[in-house]
Amino acid sequence: MARLLSIRSLACCLILLGCITGVALAANHRLYLTDGSYHLVREYQVENDRVRFYSVERSAWEEIPLDLIDLKKTRSVNQSVEDEQRQERKMIDAEDAVERRLRAEAQGIPTEPGVYLYEAGKLRTFPIAELEVVTDRKRAILKAINPLPLTAGKNYVEVKGARSANVISMARPEFYFRLHRQQMFGFVKLSPHKGNRTVQIWETIPISKEVLESQENVEDFRREAGPMLYQVWPRAALEPGEYALITYSPGESNIRAWDFAYYPAPSPAAASDSRKRP
Repeated sequence: MARLLSIRSLACCLILLGCITGVALAANHRLYLTDGSYHLVREYQVENDRVRFYSVERSAWEEIPLDLIDLKKTRSVNQSVEDEQRQERKMIDAEDAVERRLRAEAQGIPTEPGVYLYEAGKLRTFPIAELEVVTDRKRAILKAINPLPLTAGKNYVEVKGARSANVISMARPEFYFRLHRQQMFGFVKLSPHKGNRTVQIWETIPISKEVLESQENVEDFRREAGPMLYQVWPRAALEPGEYALITYSPGESNIRAWDFAYYPAPSPAAASDSRKRP
């Protein structure tokens, strides 16, 4: 991550250097001659049959016959350069605005570990899910501090109920995830299991007692936003369904989960039609 940040800082410096160079060039123009060469000028003026210009090279005003100047090319090339520089400035301004917004958002995230999401400018806090470890014979609440003894075979780590009460309507939500310690973390898709939702499956090796975790991972993008704070969002738009953000340490039989459901909000027209139906 430090390497990524250093590369990004270098890129920003190069962009800034390019902008400074661009500003210097923007103050100058190319005055093209009919033979294809050009003078680098600060400004030029067409006066009857002559062109008067200030030469950057010689720091002096000079004149040249108008019939030796390719005015069409001069105006076209200089306009293209100005348009390109204007577009670059817009992109840089937009990137600066995004950076300022992200810094302000990160500063508003509580210091308590958890999952947070900005919706319409307001911060929403997601509750941590109560998890259960389920086998064919028993069900027990998962305690992170005192791990449960596991049976050989499959153990299902589940959230109660078929659907989450924490519904969002954004297909690519940008969560802020404050970790309680450095662990594996990310999105998982929950699968139905006997009226509940499975977060992870633990398979215990009988002799070694080794635990192998498996889950349906959702690929994500992530960026470090502060101490133990990450911004994380799915690489692709989510399909409607049940999901969770989780933290866990492989092989340690511990997991924390913050469940949520993604279901698109109905369009105003669809909602109106549903209200009209008897």
